[in-house]
Amino acid sequence: MKLVVAVVQDKDAPKLLQVLVDKDYRATKLASTGGFLKEGNTTLLLGVADDAVDDVVGLIKATCKSRDQLVTPLTPVGGPVDSYVPYPVEVLVGGATIFVLSVERHEKA
Repeated sequence: MKLVVAVVQDKDAPKLLQVLVDKDYRATKLASTGGFLKEGNTTLLLGVADDAVDDVVGLIKATCKSRDQLVTPLTPVGGPVDSYVPYPVEVLVGGATIFVLSVERHEKA
């Protein structure tokens, strides 16, 4: 048994959850916030049989694609604000961060 932890962008979460449910995988959804862009993420926890890990990871990768997004940088802390002019910059967002952990024990009560 493995625990798959997937951190995905909020925009990708509904579609991913539907894909997982359609394939009979169950997930626990947690709200989370990214540290870089300070935007909402969704963290999914899935208990998965060892032989199904590659299938689940493949579904996540196929559903959660990276894309470019324009963001406005935050105002620098402690610096002169009057001379700071924020220009939007293009950054790569989306995709997924996936962790696969071994599970010593699993119970359903």
